[in-house]
Amino acid sequence: MTPRPHALFAMSAENVPQLFPPDVLARLRASLDIDPALVAEDLTDPRLRDVLARTEILVTGWGCPRLDAAVLDAAPKLRAVLHSAGSVKGFATPELWRRGIAVSSAAAANAVPVAEYTLAMILLTGKDLLAARDRLRTERAFPGWGLVPGIGNHGRRVGVIGASRIGRKVIELLRPFDLAVSLTDPYVDEAGAAALGVPLLPLDDLLRTSDVVTVHAPETPETRHLVGRRELALMRDGAVLINTARGALVDHEALIAELRTGRLSAILDVTDPEPLPADSPLFDLPNAFITPHLAGSQGNEAARLGLAVAREAERLAAGEELAHPVDPGALEREA
Repeated sequence: MTPRPHALFAMSAENVPQLFPPDVLARLRASLDIDPALVAEDLTDPRLRDVLARTEILVTGWGCPRLDAAVLDAAPKLRAVLHSAGSVKGFATPELWRRGIAVSSAAAANAVPVAEYTLAMILLTGKDLLAARDRLRTERAFPGWGLVPGIGNHGRRVGVIGASRIGRKVIELLRPFDLAVSLTDPYVDEAGAAALGVPLLPLDDLLRTSDVVTVHAPETPETRHLVGRRELALMRDGAVLINTARGALVDHEALIAELRTGRLSAILDVTDPEPLPADSPLFDLPNAFITPHLAGSQGNEAARLGLAVAREAERLAAGEELAHPVDPGALEREA
């Protein structure tokens, strides 16, 4: 029997039981020799010297220390990093790829709940549910039976900004519904959009023609305030802006000014800054719906991330290629 590779958890210790509940942990340990009681939060700790020296696989997650040259020097047998979360930007360094160390991410798994959140918000705002709930709560009177004009999801136009993993998953989840979905992304051509089953539009055209605009672009210097005063002014009256990407992609001062007119609505799971200051007008504006960065994996959804890592460990043990390798060349275009 081939011995299992030595592995080490490198993340905030509190996250391990959430990401790897007993059934997922058992599956991981079938492929890796890993001790769930030993979790490295500081890889420079001298007490980890002997463990690092024999570690072949790092199982990382939120709170993983930076993997710089000094850390990698202390782990000469390291050949793979399996990340049980989304972005690796917080800890990965170019040194990993220079040394030929494979890096995998559970970003695709983490995209699922964000896309589900987005889908739910698109459908609920189509029914004007959030505003209707507030009116009912305030007036304490049922408005009576009858057709409500101006709402509904039949033929509603949804514009997706960014064909990221999450953006693509949102497009996939929207397919069964009678919605008209379009995409804008400078890295996607007409053929790429056609493969996703949506038309490709310039950003301005997408903003002008969409009832809902949902943001799924990465945060880069070029995308800061991607949706600013000019872009918000292009959006049609009654449109909804949804942001589950990064807060800095939207100019909050411009958004607040627009929301105060009552012309638009916004659903923000991410803000700039994050968290918002207690006196932010966004908390009180009736057409702003703010959630505390919870669209990503929460509660039992975290186990999906651990399962993604367990599957990658099984591939390594079988001598197969990783299913979700991180491309260092594409990191700057990813969240």
